[in-house]
Amino acid sequence: MNNKIRVLIVDDSALVRKVLSEILSAAPDIEVVGTAQDPFVARERIKQLSPDVLTLDVEMPRMDGLTFLRNLMRLRPMPVVMVSSLTARGADVTLQALELGAVDFVTKPTLDVTRALTDYSQELMAKVRMAAIARPRSRMTLAPPPVRYSVDEVVPKRPSAGQWRTTDRVLAIGASTGGTEAVKDVLMGLPPDCPAVVVAQHIPAGFSRAWAERMNRQSPLVVREAENGDRLVNGHVYIAPGDHHLLVVRDGSRYVCQLSQAAPVNRHRPSVDVLFRSVVQSAGTNACAALLTGMGIDGAQGLKELHDAGVFTVAQDEASSVVWGMPGEAVKRGGASKVLPLHEIASALLKASS
Repeated sequence: MNNKIRVLIVDDSALVRKVLSEILSAAPDIEVVGTAQDPFVARERIKQLSPDVLTLDVEMPRMDGLTFLRNLMRLRPMPVVMVSSLTARGADVTLQALELGAVDFVTKPTLDVTRALTDYSQELMAKVRMAAIARPRSRMTLAPPPVRYSVDEVVPKRPSAGQWRTTDRVLAIGASTGGTEAVKDVLMGLPPDCPAVVVAQHIPAGFSRAWAERMNRQSPLVVREAENGDRLVNGHVYIAPGDHHLLVVRDGSRYVCQLSQAAPVNRHRPSVDVLFRSVVQSAGTNACAALLTGMGIDGAQGLKELHDAGVFTVAQDEASSVVWGMPGEAVKRGGASKVLPLHEIASALLKASS
C-alpha cells in the first residue's frame, strides 16, 4: 500500500517545476505525481492523477493563480500550498489566496531560484506534509517539530502580574497554519472600543506588514504591525513583525510593545509562547488569550501558563481548525478554560474581559 503524499506542481517556470520536483521527490513520504505549466493543464492533471496536495504559483499566464484557486475551491476543494514571490504584489496576492482557501505558502526569490529554493527544502517538505493532514479525515499523522530553543531562554520565568488589577485589559492571540483567516474572523467579531489586541502569527518577514494593512482595511479595529515602544491602546491591534518576537512589557501603569530578535522558539520567530509568557508576566489576570489553528506545539505551554495564573484562555476547537496541532496540544496540557469553535471566540474573549 502506497501511503506517500501525492503532489502536483503547478508553475509556469520549467526551472521552478524541476527544482520543486527534485526537492519533494527526495522526501521518502512524498511523491510528485506530475507537473503543469498553467492552470488549464493542471485542471486535466488533477482529474487524471487525483493528487493529495497542489503547489500553485501565484502568477501564471492564461489564467492567474487566484482565478484558478477560486474555481478549484468551488468545484474540487483540496489542500493547496502557494509558491509566492518576495514582492509587495506577491504578498498581497498570497494573502488573497489564503482567503480563498489555500492552506499555506512558501516564498520563492527573484534571483538564484535554484539555490534559494533548495535552502527552503525542509520548509517546503514540512508545509506539504502539513497540507496533507489539513483535512477533516486524514490518513497522515506527523510528530510535532522538535523544540530547538526554550521560551525560558527568551523570557525567563518570574512571578506573574496576577496581583495587578487595573482597568486596562489585553487580548492575546496566537496562530499559525490557517491563522491569517482565523485571526481576521476573531477581529471582525470585536467592537472598535475593545481592549488592545496583540497577535503572534507565524508569518515571514515581508508578509506581516501587508497582512496587517489588509486586516486594517477589513476590520473595525485599527490594525498595525507592532513597533518597539508602541503603547497598547483600546481598539488597536498589534501584529508581531515577521522574524521578530513580540513581547508585552509594563511601563508604569501602561503596557507597551517590545520587539526581540532573540533565538526562535519552537522553530518560530515570532513565537506564540514568547508573547503569551510576556503577557502573563506583565498583565496577569488583566489579560485573556486565545490559541487558534496551527501546526506544532508553539503557544501550548504559554496558554497553560496563562491558565495556571488565573487568566481566561480559549483554544479553537478541532472542527473549525485547519490544523488542530497547537490548540490541540494546549487542550491536552490542560491550558484551555474553554474549547470553542472559531465563530464563538471573539464574544468569549469580550465577555471575559468585561
